[in-house]
Amino acid sequence: MVVVFEIPRGTRDFLPDEMHKRRYVESVFRRVFESYGYREIQTPTFEQLELFTAKSGESVLDEIYEFKDKGDRHLALRPELTAPVMRMYVDQMQMEPKPLKLFYFGNCYRYDRPQKGRYREFLQAGCELIGSNKPEAIAELISLSMDMLHTIGLSHVELEVGNLKLLSMVFDELSLTKEQRQDLLPSIDKEEFDEVEDVLYQWELDSSKIVDFITLLKDRKSELLFELLSNQDQSVDEIKRLQQIIDLLKNHFSIESVKLNMGIVRGLDYYTGTVFEVKAPALGAEKQICGGGEYNLIGLFGGREMPTSGFALGFDRTLLAMDEEELSFPQQTLDYYIIPITDDMIPFAFEIASVLRRTHHYSCDVDLLRRGIGKALKYANSRHSLVAILIGPDELKKDVLTLRNMKTGEQKQVSIDEFKNNPDIM
Repeated sequence: MVVVFEIPRGTRDFLPDEMHKRRYVESVFRRVFESYGYREIQTPTFEQLELFTAKSGESVLDEIYEFKDKGDRHLALRPELTAPVMRMYVDQMQMEPKPLKLFYFGNCYRYDRPQKGRYREFLQAGCELIGSNKPEAIAELISLSMDMLHTIGLSHVELEVGNLKLLSMVFDELSLTKEQRQDLLPSIDKEEFDEVEDVLYQWELDSSKIVDFITLLKDRKSELLFELLSNQDQSVDEIKRLQQIIDLLKNHFSIESVKLNMGIVRGLDYYTGTVFEVKAPALGAEKQICGGGEYNLIGLFGGREMPTSGFALGFDRTLLAMDEEELSFPQQTLDYYIIPITDDMIPFAFEIASVLRRTHHYSCDVDLLRRGIGKALKYANSRHSLVAILIGPDELKKDVLTLRNMKTGEQKQVSIDEFKNNPDIM
């Protein structure tokens, strides 16, 4: 009986063409990160379970893969990367000169219901900025996220910026309890504003403030913040700071499509100030592809408090958005494909391959099935080879190689020594 092994639910295999696309996007992202002065780091795939429960509470146990190892240590596959990076920072980088700009790529794991763009194993790209919360620092961080998406060709993306400190002040103005705030957040997050309005009226709150709050959520006008928070002096500086960040993005980072959205409610427990999301409307309901902002976690992990901010970018949703915009990817090509015409030409074929690979650093393959010329050329074409090299007894007698341009079909013979010194001779 043949046993057929199925791939675990919520995971995927990536064939060569798909991996080429993913590595291309990753390389573009890495280049943009580095252009902003960020440096790459890596953390373990699994961590102490307490690292994630300390950040997200015991409820996170339902969403993660957790287990005990042979030493009875309680561990978890990382569901995200911010907590591991903060742990690493507290352990090893607190004395480093500030600001610290760190970026990463890594697989994460969540026990979630699989759906389009959401998997149980997924690649996350992200970064953390440690040491500055100046308006220009936050604006630059947000600009970085937009540059990453624009550089891979996405044009239909929307940037929304909010502020959780101001949202908390609005909740204070409405005299909401902690429990009431928690009840409202899911509806605000889903932009179910009619539901929010109904609940607020059920709680018999000041009707004029309810109208202003719902209008702020729907129309996203910053002047309404002043009206709602006119009795809170501490709100003035934060509103001006938010306006300064938006002004920097529009007028100095050349990001014109910035929208205010006070309904961004990312993790109120540790996000502290400016927050933002980038959305790709073509993806429908699950359109968010990037999100982040200012947060406090260092103290939770035993470190000295320091301004921190960052974002995470959904790699899979980014690729889906690229597909929706019908963006093309560079084709993966093979520089040379070598065809030994007879069996006794095989050793020399590998000699030429070694020169191409080791001396000139070209990609190169040799026919390994001892096929006829026609079938070997057909295979070379399927691998998108640029040049085929034919090596036969007649060529070797004349000390030459036959080069075939796979795009045009043009062929010519060149001396072996000349080709070894200059493979670009074709």
